[in-house]
Amino acid sequence: MNVGLYSGTLTPTNIIMEAIYASILFIYVLGVVYGTKYAYDLMIRKGFPHNVAVYFNRKLIHVLAGGVVALVVPFTFTSPIIPFTLALVLALIVWIPHKRKKLLTWFQVPDNAYEVNFCIAWGTILLASWLIFNTPIYGLIPVLFMSFGDAATGVVRNLIYRKRTKSWWGNFAMFLVCMPIAYYFVGLWGIPVAAASSYIEHYEFNPIDDNILISITSFSSLLLLSYLGLISI
Repeated sequence: MNVGLYSGTLTPTNIIMEAIYASILFIYVLGVVYGTKYAYDLMIRKGFPHNVAVYFNRKLIHVLAGGVVALVVPFTFTSPIIPFTLALVLALIVWIPHKRKKLLTWFQVPDNAYEVNFCIAWGTILLASWLIFNTPIYGLIPVLFMSFGDAATGVVRNLIYRKRTKSWWGNFAMFLVCMPIAYYFVGLWGIPVAAASSYIEHYEFNPIDDNILISITSFSSLLLLSYLGLISI
C-alpha cells in the first residue's frame, strides 16, 4: 500500500446518492440513541441501578450506532467528507445537552462528555484513512476496536463491578474481540495492534479518553506497519 496524500478522495463520485445514504444512516443513529431510552427504562424496571443502566446504554450505542454504521461505510461512500460531516453533526448533537446542562440522562453523565469524543474520533480516523491510504479500511479497524472492542470492556466491567471503572478483565475481553477483527483485515500483524489498542484502553486523561487513545494507537500502528511494508489492504 502506497502511503501518501490522496486529496482526490475528498470528492464523492455520486454525491446525491451518498447524501441519501447518509440521511438514512443519520436517522438510524438517532433512532438508536433515542431508542436506548426504552432499554434504560426496561433495565430500571428489572432492578438495575441507574449508573449501570446508563453505562450499558453507552456501550449499546457504541455497537449499534458506531460499529454497525462503520461496517456500512466502505460499501456506501466513496469519500470521507459525508461520513466525517455526519460524525461532527452527531458530536454537536450530543454536546449540546452538556452545554445546556440538560443531559439525555439515559446515556449521558455529568462528569464527562466522552460520547462527543467518540463521534469526533470516529469521523476523524476514517477521514485520515481515506486521505493517507486512499481507502477507509485502515480507519475502519480502529473504529471497530472503539465500537465493538471497547463495548466488550464496558459490559465485562459493568457485570463485575456494577460501576464505571477500569479493569484488566475488561481489557482482556476487548482483546478477544479486537484480535479476530485485526486478523481478518491484516493477518498476523494485526494481533499486536489489537493487543496495543486493548492495553491503552485501560488509561484515560480527561478530557482525553480511551476513544481517542484507542483510535490514535491503532491507526498509528497500522500506519507504521504499512510504511514498513508489513501489511497491505
